[in-house]
Amino acid sequence: MLGPADVRELAAALGVRPTKQRGQNFVIDANTVRRIVRTAGVRPQDVVVEVGPGLGSLTLGLLEAADRVTAIEIDDVLAGALPATVAARLPARADRFALVHSDAMQVAELPGPPPTALVANLPYNVAVPVLLHMLATFPSIERTLVMVQSEVADRLAAQPGNKVYGVPSVKANWYADVRRAGAIGRNVFWPAPNVDSGLVSLVRRDPPSTTASREEVFAAHQRD
Repeated sequence: MLGPADVRELAAALGVRPTKQRGQNFVIDANTVRRIVRTAGVRPQDVVVEVGPGLGSLTLGLLEAADRVTAIEIDDVLAGALPATVAARLPARADRFALVHSDAMQVAELPGPPPTALVANLPYNVAVPVLLHMLATFPSIERTLVMVQSEVADRLAAQPGNKVYGVPSVKANWYADVRRAGAIGRNVFWPAPNVDSGLVSLVRRDPPSTTASREEVFAAHQRD
């Protein structure tokens, strides 16, 4: 696990300064990482895909619990450094880790066995499109736990009749049973964001019974 000093030391060594443009807020609290892994229900046989691993705090926690982890990272410096961090911190599990250096929205395939779980601290500015892209592209993902801005978590988990029910709610519920799975304070991140975060759990199920296609349903709600 990476503590606050580890995260800052790694960032300094790499010359990394978290950017608002990419919504980068790194988790610096090991207990929060353990909580995410536990809440996600990661099992020893799981193949986990993580989007936006950053410096690797959550990656290491996932790698301890899962069979293997594939991380998708767009940032050149972070992507270049993560395999070395894994090899140094969890050498016995390094062969169970794979890195995809890409924009998650452009990823259409992953190395190794199909992923069974998605666990990620998603950048606030692209959280919903990235989540929906991953669910649509990788039907093997059975369970998802994402950390997103609290307001986004509310919208994703909203049910019909709720005042925040809207397009994200409709689209997420097409793929899965969605629920809020907890709140995350600001002080577990570096830098601390200006908003609170929330955990959202999605358990895949069959799409709703309808004569319309997914595209037609999504298009009909696009103006909500």
